Amino acid sequence: MKNERVIFLTNDDGWRAKGFEAAIEVARRFGRVIAVAPEQPQSGKSQAITIYDPLYLKRVRDEEGVTVYSLTGTPVDCVKMAFDHLFRDTKFDLAISGINHGSNAATNVLYSGTMGAAMECSFYNVPTIGLSLTDHAADADFAGAVEYGAKIVEQVLKGDAPLPLCLNVNVPNIPREELKGVRLCRQTRGFWRDIIYRREDPIGREYFWFTGGFENAEPEATESDEWALANGYVAVVPVKVDMTAYEQMESLRDIVE
Repeated sequence: MKNERVIFLTNDDGWRAKGFEAAIEVARRFGRVIAVAPEQPQSGKSQAITIYDPLYLKRVRDEEGVTVYSLTGTPVDCVKMAFDHLFRDTKFDLAISGINHGSNAATNVLYSGTMGAAMECSFYNVPTIGLSLTDHAADADFAGAVEYGAKIVEQVLKGDAPLPLCLNVNVPNIPREELKGVRLCRQTRGFWRDIIYRREDPIGREYFWFTGGFENAEPEATESDEWALANGYVAVVPVKVDMTAYEQMESLRDIVE
């Protein structure tokens, strides 16, 4: 169809992930799907790009309405490959990054390859949705994320929000029928507290394993994304690349000027 919408898709869990298939299910309801996704999982890569290694591109799926490429790089590499090389003359109507296996709420947004790719897409003046489910399991149930993801996509496509637009959407890991709806939120204040384990491999070399957990600095803040998720709501946070702390500008003038 001449006026068919074109939806771009990527993720950070790799093109074989169940969540990526769920994202295709969402996107193909609204138009033709073109995807470039990592060959291997790339969680935690934020907006990293590959500089010192070659990248290998392969078309892994081509059927009516859906074309998928894999790339041996980061999620942001995938976006750049699509927008600056493969489809530089294509007008995309929307971009979706996900559906991620695991939450990208609160400060997770800073580390997330899913949200790094989403932010990169927004640089091209394409309305973008980073979509995540708060379940890391490979066989997670994405029914609720698909249903509410489609509702949000529909509203974005028929809306007139100014560009650039990048939404960080997180869906709680509860049965679809228990989801209470959607809440527009702000990012929760908090931080990750890391636990680092030291071990030795079979030949005596030491190695380290990072783990830890998120510490919510404001668990009672009802306008935050973590509160929404804990109380059964889909959390939607508009995000942007400008990290300037404007509220500190005046107080710093006497120090730096």
